[in-house]
Amino acid sequence: MGDSTWWTLAIAAVTGGTAVLSSWVTSRGSARAARLQAEIGARSQRAERLRESRRTAYLDLIEQAHRMGELFWEISATLRTPDSASRSAALDELRDREVAEYAKIRRCARVVELEGPSSAAAAALALQKATGPFYEALAGDPPGDAEPRGSFDAAYRPFWARLEDFVDAARAAHQTD
Repeated sequence: MGDSTWWTLAIAAVTGGTAVLSSWVTSRGSARAARLQAEIGARSQRAERLRESRRTAYLDLIEQAHRMGELFWEISATLRTPDSASRSAALDELRDREVAEYAKIRRCARVVELEGPSSAAAAALALQKATGPFYEALAGDPPGDAEPRGSFDAAYRPFWARLEDFVDAARAAHQTD
């Protein structure tokens, strides 16, 4: 009976040791899996936050470009009216609004530049620069001259083309995120 007791104790010790070792290996694997899952979750959340902040920046720039377009149409309509003191006053007010709206589109373009990617940032900068000919047409020529209207109206096609380029770049960037 003595040998069987030792034999039983030996088997119990090996079984217990195997259970402890097995538990330790399992807990390390579980801890590693949990850490890996947490890292993947955090990475996914960061990517989603970036995607949403980019989307917001893109939409803000598009919205501001449309606001500028509406202002440009208003200026075009005013340029078509006969020269008068009220027209000059209206153009002065519209120039001031154009400067204020430009500051907003510039800010929106900078946010897109910050958010990235570089293709969307370059398209945003090109859109911002496409507003320049409108300002130059209004600021460079004396009121009453027929030329500002032609220069002003000629700036529409490039402006809307740059907006389309930006939308395309933003769409491509948003789909690859």
